[in-house]
Amino acid sequence: MMNFLVKTIANAGALAVAIWLIQNITLTGDSTGKKALTLVLVAVLFGVINFIVKPVVQLLTLPLFILTLGLITLVINALMLLLTSWLADKLDLSFHVEGFWTAVLGGLIISIVSWALNVVLPDGKD
Repeated sequence: MMNFLVKTIANAGALAVAIWLIQNITLTGDSTGKKALTLVLVAVLFGVINFIVKPVVQLLTLPLFILTLGLITLVINALMLLLTSWLADKLDLSFHVEGFWTAVLGGLIISIVSWALNVVLPDGKD
């Protein structure tokens, strides 16, 4: 449970940085509290998508992973971010990613920030 909480906090922080840096990734809300709650819910959604969908997609694209020396991972991360945006829209969460190239840049930023936060935050395995 602690590991899930730490990963959700890392995802929320990474998403917040991407929203802050990229104009076409938006999170709207009436108040700061509502925005924070939406960010946490989107982080949970993003974590669930990365846990369930991403391994299947990575397995199916294994030949492309080898052929592109791993660069296909950027595309996969972008697709996971776009899927999160689409599901957030269906769940009436005010999170939106505008376009594929925005998702590629956002996925790159989220990957870097999430990695850095996971290094800093405790892993919860104690």
